[in-house]
Amino acid sequence: MSDANENQVTALEVQDWTESLGDAVALRGHERAGQLIQAMGDYAQRRGLPVPSLANLPYVNTLSAQRDPSYPGDLELEERIKNILRWNAMAMVVQGNKRNDGIGGHIATYASVANIFETGFFHVFRGPEHPSGGDHLYIQGHASPGIYARAFLEGRISAELLRNFRLELAEGGGLSSYPHPWLMPEFWQYPTVSMGLGPIMSAYQARFFQYLRRRGFGEKAAGTVYAFLGDGEMDEPESTGVVNFAAREGLGNLCWIVNCNLQRLDGPVRGNAKVVQELERNFRGAGWNVIKVLWGSDWDPIFAQDEEGLLAARLTNLLDGEWQKCRVEGGGYMREKIFGADPKLAAMVAHLSDDELLSLPTGGHDPVKMYAAYKAAEAETERPTVILAKTIKGFGMGSAGEGLNITHQQKKLTPEQVEYFRQRFEVPVTDEIAERVGFFHPGEESEEVRYMKERRQALSGWLPQRRTKSSVRLQIPGDEIIDEFLDGSDRAASTTAAFVRVLAKLLRDKELGRRIVPIIPDEARTFGMDGLFRQIGIYSKMGQLYEPVDAGGLLYYRESADGQLLEEGITEAGAMSSFIAASTSYSSVDEPMIPFYVFYSMFGFQRIGDLAWAAGDSRARGFLVGGTAGRTTLNGEGLQHEDGHSHVLASTVPNLKAYDLTFASEIAIVVQDGLRRMLVEDEDVFYYMTVENEAYPQLPLPDRGENGVREGVIKGMYKLRPAPRSRKKKRPVAQLLGSGAIMGGVLEAQRILAEDYDIAAEVWSVTSYTELRKQALDVERRNLLRPTETPELSYVGQCLGPDSGVVVASSDYMKILADGIRPWVQVPMVALGTDGFGRSETREALRRFFEVDAAHVAWSTLVALYRKGDIEAKTLSKAQSALGIDPDKMNPMRS
Repeated sequence: MSDANENQVTALEVQDWTESLGDAVALRGHERAGQLIQAMGDYAQRRGLPVPSLANLPYVNTLSAQRDPSYPGDLELEERIKNILRWNAMAMVVQGNKRNDGIGGHIATYASVANIFETGFFHVFRGPEHPSGGDHLYIQGHASPGIYARAFLEGRISAELLRNFRLELAEGGGLSSYPHPWLMPEFWQYPTVSMGLGPIMSAYQARFFQYLRRRGFGEKAAGTVYAFLGDGEMDEPESTGVVNFAAREGLGNLCWIVNCNLQRLDGPVRGNAKVVQELERNFRGAGWNVIKVLWGSDWDPIFAQDEEGLLAARLTNLLDGEWQKCRVEGGGYMREKIFGADPKLAAMVAHLSDDELLSLPTGGHDPVKMYAAYKAAEAETERPTVILAKTIKGFGMGSAGEGLNITHQQKKLTPEQVEYFRQRFEVPVTDEIAERVGFFHPGEESEEVRYMKERRQALSGWLPQRRTKSSVRLQIPGDEIIDEFLDGSDRAASTTAAFVRVLAKLLRDKELGRRIVPIIPDEARTFGMDGLFRQIGIYSKMGQLYEPVDAGGLLYYRESADGQLLEEGITEAGAMSSFIAASTSYSSVDEPMIPFYVFYSMFGFQRIGDLAWAAGDSRARGFLVGGTAGRTTLNGEGLQHEDGHSHVLASTVPNLKAYDLTFASEIAIVVQDGLRRMLVEDEDVFYYMTVENEAYPQLPLPDRGENGVREGVIKGMYKLRPAPRSRKKKRPVAQLLGSGAIMGGVLEAQRILAEDYDIAAEVWSVTSYTELRKQALDVERRNLLRPTETPELSYVGQCLGPDSGVVVASSDYMKILADGIRPWVQVPMVALGTDGFGRSETREALRRFFEVDAAHVAWSTLVALYRKGDIEAKTLSKAQSALGIDPDKMNPMRS
């Protein structure tokens, strides 16, 4: 058979099969046709036939024009509103940079995403008063001017605030650059602009809402989580890494809208490829519901002519860089580049002028197509949905940046470019307003404003909008939660075990117990928390469909659809995202929950610092617990696992209260105080506590916390043990500060100094160097601003006054941690710490190596006293030999 005949036969076979499939669609519907295709694929695989991938689908809309629902709104009126919003969003940035050169801002992002947002605001996004729960919006950060512009017309933001965009300290207040709940606590729901955090936080937020519903908190957690993302942002590991998670969890309450304007900050996302196709492969392969919205309604008649699939094939093969060039070069270039390769293609658009061809809208700029996509997403309840909406970055900016590589950085427009924008969108501003790029408001009683308010009223309230306090008031446990820990124990125990005991008591509390959310990456057994598997169950949407291998054991691995423990697997970023979701649920769904996220302290802030900052911005309330803490506590694990810096990193988050706790009593007191601050006082703080796996006697709290000791635990230090008595009335005095795993060496150093050198050394337990420093800085600022008033004394100064002799502060962390309080210590001070890389060794050897063991604490005290003139050189010489101090020893910081 000749090639021509062979091709004809092939064409007829294809026609026969496609017509049969078309009949199936007509008679049985799209879902049944999809099942037939799947059955044929299964049939082919069973017989070893090659099955082509369905991941590379044609570059056309997922939803056919015939499936577009009737649009429920007034298209003409909505377009007028969008054009006013575009103008005001642009004016915010241009005005701001005229008055304050370099203040920044972004025009191009909202220009590309305006229709995507506004279609949702008009007809989709449910407000917080909705009976079945409001929706949750993770706004694309660079588009914030458009959100402010909408709130201006709604009457929620004044013109003065618009003028003070990025001038938050201006008289009368201003607007933050991006979505920041910390800065605008009643407006922004979630922080997003650190690229990649919006995707991962939104996915774990959606999963947490499902968790709440399955645990009986479902009434307020039924909304949909919408996340608006950039296609360039999808290169972030936090974005792509969560795709499988969302599909595995069946997050039908999650919808991502990727603004596919095909441009990053500096140029095309995939100039040599097609980012939409790449994203579709990734999402479809993971099991998401993928909806491509590439072409607007005006393309529908053109595609209707494409019976042979020539146009679909051409668009599929057109590189993103080539499409961008078409948009910039104009309709003639677009006609030649896309349609000029084949007469049949050229005939499809022969009736259009070059200007008409260029003005054909992409799908993201068409409200009918976007509404259809949103409704299709709503209909999908078992899988997460991603809408890949094609747009043009800088849409409407013309020569100022429409589709250009420089558009993201464009913050100023010439008068000619402003006039082009005005005419392009037919914005009804006067010449005077246009000249000064002023804001436009059509009036409170205008058709536009009434329509906006009516639509939001129909959808149950404003968005974005944030709740600052929960209406649920909780009673926290009294001293019954801490009493058993105050007397200490001679039996050696780790602070990790003590923390687990405190957590177990909280879980049994009748009021708070069900609101506790334990979160663990994958180390429950390491932290001795595997007893929770059976006690409260591990959350799993599917329950447990198998019998675990340890089913016959006492602490077997139990998954449950209403499980309380979130066992996240090996993902610190995912676990931290769960923490953020749980710690902000008092705001998101008016259900205060109390998360305890327990992790290897080394892999906490070091790996998720950006998310920790986002937690602070989110006004999180909960407990982070760093297990196996300190640089010398984890036998044999070496450089990778030994943490000497998590407290230093934690100190960078302003509303995080960090504690390095030594005894069970301290843990119980800090947890009780944290519950009071967060749940009763509504303080927007969260906590970081470090606990160790090293067992040692748990000393009693002096005076059971009377005489200010309990207050000292919270403030950051208290006197743990006074100096041993001596027959001498006048002895050299020293203050030994210890914390965490190093406390044992500090107590031993006190004994050595007393018995061998007759030094009156007192021991202080420092629970938080960072809290001490914050309070001292507050006092210092107060004294600086009120120089004529009687100066206040910091808490550090009160504890370590001029009669303190010398101070030696030791911790299992870098010296800079203890050094933070040095300015307020009124006597000579030495800071000991674990600067440098870890080693695989015993605890004793590591503490000797890092020079924080009892011998070095004692030696450092003697050196400080010698320099002060309180002891003689011969005492120092004798001590050097007795304590084994080697001046030629390698420097641990440099080895």
